[in-house]
Amino acid sequence: MDATLDAVKRSTRGKNEARRLRAAGKIPATLYGAQKAGDQPAPESVSIDPKPFMRILHSKSGLNTLITLKLQGTGDSRVLVKNVQLDPITHHPLHADLYRVNMDRKITVTVPILLKGDSRGVKQDGGVLDFVHREIEVEVLPANIPDSIEVDVTDLGIGDSVHVRDLAADAAWTPISDPDMMIVHVVIIKVVEEVAPAAAAGAEGAAAAPAAGAAAAGGATAAEPEVIKKGKTDKEEGAKDDKKK
Repeated sequence: MDATLDAVKRSTRGKNEARRLRAAGKIPATLYGAQKAGDQPAPESVSIDPKPFMRILHSKSGLNTLITLKLQGTGDSRVLVKNVQLDPITHHPLHADLYRVNMDRKITVTVPILLKGDSRGVKQDGGVLDFVHREIEVEVLPANIPDSIEVDVTDLGIGDSVHVRDLAADAAWTPISDPDMMIVHVVIIKVVEEVAPAAAAGAEGAAAAPAAGAAAAGGATAAEPEVIKKGKTDKEEGAKDDKKK
């Protein structure tokens, strides 16, 4: 996606100048990179309009949007957004870093992964799709930056996975991320039933109850486990009798 953004040079810097610009409805920004081949890439202080800038950030391509920057008194430049500082409460942009790109030179950008289809392992076998890495780095010419990279998970069964090396070849971009980096896989969740300690103790008491009841009451019906737990043991009764003697 291409977009256009107007910018105005500013001669002053500092926090006071930045606050003044924000109060006037502008965003302070810094432009990096040389304007022409062979020039020294000295940073330039500029201001931009927040409305078109926010539209760019919320577009499908987001930070990877190739922008035609119309800088007053300088001419047009092709730039990308390098960094944006947001207000922690309002999320309004406080400052932006832009950098010029050479349209004939490849750059490294981070591109999001988009999953496509319904996994066979999830639909038929009850597995779970684990989306491990949601973006990868690629090397690409500025004009060919993809909005996203699609990964078809339709044929993935239990235990199947997709790594960077498995991505569909595309002459427009080259993956830079580790080829062995896993993007997505289908796993099965094993449910292990554990008996709580209190429940286990109750089960043991219930098993011992019939024998104890038969010996003490001549085959009478066994008491409930809770009652047995609260009663005194034979050892405690014997100790009580010894004291009476």
